[in-house]
Amino acid sequence: MSEGLLALGLESLGLELSATNIADLELFLQEMGRWNQVHNLTAIEGEQDSIRLHLIDSIAVLPVLRQFLKGSSPKIADLGSGGGLPAIPIAIVQPEWRLSLIEAIRKKTAFLQHVRGKLKLKNIEVFCERVEDAAVQQPGQFDAVISRAFTNLARFLDLSLPFLKPDGLVFAMKAKRADDEMKDVCMENWRLVADEPLHIPNLTVERRLLVLSPVRKSTLTS
Repeated sequence: MSEGLLALGLESLGLELSATNIADLELFLQEMGRWNQVHNLTAIEGEQDSIRLHLIDSIAVLPVLRQFLKGSSPKIADLGSGGGLPAIPIAIVQPEWRLSLIEAIRKKTAFLQHVRGKLKLKNIEVFCERVEDAAVQQPGQFDAVISRAFTNLARFLDLSLPFLKPDGLVFAMKAKRADDEMKDVCMENWRLVADEPLHIPNLTVERRLLVLSPVRKSTLTS
């Protein structure tokens, strides 16, 4: 594992991680690579690309999440979690946060359950079901919803809304075309709280984290 590259990325993000954190992140990436050979969890292969495009890309959202999630143990839903990004890296670094990973594809949830046991991540739950079905079972339970390359922004917001507590937030990890996707969002129903650039070391692709909150009906009529 390219420990220097991983450390460089973390240093550039201004994050201080323990040796245990880094070891767990490396183990997660190793397990993903091993499973990927058989189960095709992700199209990204190669150690350096995996570090940059999986680990560091996921962890880059942490400074913004920490800014907005003020509770001691916020509850977060990761919709369309796939191979566990960004939820697993977040869960490793923030063991006091509670994360629910919702993924409909069984081979991917099998991997998530495997990683949960392998890394002893007691702060995550894995749900093998469609997002729409999970929302019916857990309405209004979450302080935040996050996703990475799950679907277009307007649909992601529609899917996220049933999960949120009244003051909940949506964190959408997006690339350059986020401006185009924002045009399809009904801003009578949503407020853009923040649009934060994410700087991924040695990566030229633009990354952004959009933070949105729903405009509740009580706000419209007050």
